[in-house]
Amino acid sequence: MTLAQRLVKLGTPLLPLGQYVPFAVQRTVIESVAARLFATPLAEGAFDLLAGRWLRIEISDLGLAWCVSCVATRLLVRRREAVDVTIRGRWRDFLLLASRREDPDTLFFRRHLVIEGDTDLGLGVKNLLDALEPQELSPRAWQLIQAIGEAVH
Repeated sequence: MTLAQRLVKLGTPLLPLGQYVPFAVQRTVIESVAARLFATPLAEGAFDLLAGRWLRIEISDLGLAWCVSCVATRLLVRRREAVDVTIRGRWRDFLLLASRREDPDTLFFRRHLVIEGDTDLGLGVKNLLDALEPQELSPRAWQLIQAIGEAVH
């Protein structure tokens, strides 16, 4: 069994407990990880489509949701905002999207991931995430994301 397979096996029953982590901790972790992972695209203005707008990401099977916006070169995470668009799905589907083990259009077409609200903004976010180059991540982070994506595929 690979490390990624072990992480999935051990992590799957623990993931629903994430909803009990205080939101302030969730926000701090997400904002700091996003700042590192997306430093170059943020600096280049790739996330400007979220300036003054709010995206809600819901991981339905874990009971987790975050509202995300962009100010200057920083992603902001809030618990509740008046959102423009919501993208909803299960954690495995978001992982398959992030690891590029599944085509984003396929995930949306099969309704594994659902966009509600301003679909133009939702499609813009989907296209933005699809256009991000794995080379912008650290090689170790990208290898881990790919391996875990393969383990759930």
